[in-house]
Parts: sequence; structure tokens; C-alpha cells
Amino acid sequence: MTPLWIDTHAHLDAPEFAAAEVAALRSEARGRGVARCVIPAVARSNWDTVRELAHRLGDAYALGIHPMGVPAADEADLDALDEALRAHRDDPRLVAVGEIGLDFFVPELTEPAMRERQIRFYRAQLRLARRHGLPVILHVRRSADALLKGLRELPVDGGIGHAFNGSLAQAQAFTERGFALGFGGASTFDTARQIRRLAGELPLETLVLETDAPDIPPQWLYATAAERAAGRPQGVNHPRELPRIGAVIAGLRGVPVDELAQATSANARRVLPRLAALA
Repeated sequence: MTPLWIDTHAHLDAPEFAAAEVAALRSEARGRGVARCVIPAVARSNWDTVRELAHRLGDAYALGIHPMGVPAADEADLDALDEALRAHRDDPRLVAVGEIGLDFFVPELTEPAMRERQIRFYRAQLRLARRHGLPVILHVRRSADALLKGLRELPVDGGIGHAFNGSLAQAQAFTERGFALGFGGASTFDTARQIRRLAGELPLETLVLETDAPDIPPQWLYATAAERAAGRPQGVNHPRELPRIGAVIAGLRGVPVDELAQATSANARRVLPRLAALA
């Protein structure tokens, strides 16, 4: 029997996926055992798109303002998010507020004024998650401590630390607050020693799987800078890659693939409780 997986982070509305082809691509992933995808929003402009996609594809979605979308966002977008969460509060496919968080890696987002603006939008969206009783999906890039500070001051109903790449102490701090940690394509690179160590050694109940499609391609899709210069295009990640990514992580942990699929899917349903009603 094919193991059943949950891809907790797939941007199926991204331009890399042609709108006319996304249903067939999603069907291919389902044929490989990817029973459910969570489609996170990144800006007000795609809230309706991810909601429509989730309903059309039989998946789930989250609404939020991504930190990389903060420079173009304004206060009206936060008010609109509050209204959208209220309008769709009874939609079982709305499973979280996300993708929200902080990005202290992208240079233009690290200027002091923009860091403060990111923090303000992050905290505002934590308040909305609290108001609407939803978990959050967090963008964590060189920002774990600042995210944790916000969670200590504005606790929410758990969620997922997406594409986690922090320390063991930071991982434990998130999981103590009811979060699972997302692992995906980066775990397939031999050089990603810290990520692979965490994926292999953290308690199994703290892990969920994700692709971040079309981003963070696994090693077998990745084109190096030299390869790209020679004309090889960068590989596009896709939910169909999740079972193979899962097999790599199962190998790191020394457990059967079926066991990892079952556990990580159960973890996803625990930290995003509305997923359980869709199973």
C-alpha cells in the first residue's frame, strides 16, 4: 500500500505552475501518495487564489502576509486579513494564518526600518491568529529568536516553523510552544549537515514534511551555479517529490518509510487541527 503523505507547504499558485496544468500536476502527486497539500498565501493579492485552488484540488490553505510581501503591504491589508479570516471562519479548508514571519536574510529586509516594519506586521498577524483561534505557519530565516520573542509575548495555538534551519535549542523552544518543524528538500543535501542532524535526531512527533514547491528543490533537481551558467535550468520543486524526500529523511532516522509518513501526517493534523476533518 502506498504511504500517505501531507505536504504542509506548497505554493501551487506560483507562476512556475501553469494554471491550466496544476490540476494534472496535483493528480500526479496524489497518485504518488500525497494525500493533502497546504497552500499558504503570501499577500492580499493571492488570498482568493489559494482559497479557490484548495477547494478545487481538495487541499487546504492559509491566509497571511509573507515577510517578503511586507514592503508592499499597508495597514489596510491587515484590516482586510482580519475580515477575510472572519468571512471564511467556517471554511474547513482554512487551516492557519500564514505564511507569516520574519526574514533577516534578504538584504533589503534587514535595514533597521524594514526590520521593525516586519516585526510590526508579524505581531499584528499573531494577534489576528489569536483573535480567530488559528495556528500559524511561520517563515523562519535567520529570525528564530525574534520569532520566539513574539510568540512569548503573543502566544498562539501552535503551528509550523516552515523550512526550519535553526539550532537545537531554538527547535526545542518552538516545539515547547506547540509547533512542529518543517523539513523538505534541503534535507536531501549531504552538505546541509545541521538540517540533516535535526531531521534525523529531533523527536519524531516534532516533524512535518513539506516541499515549499516550487522552491527549495531537492538535490536531484538542483542545478549549481556552474550548471545554470552552462544552460541547465534550475529544477522546479513539486509535491510529487515529497515521498522521495520523505524516504531520505526516513533513512536519516533509520525508520521505515511508512512509519515516517504515518507519523509526520499525524503531526500535521495535530498542529493544524482542521486538517483532521478533511482526512
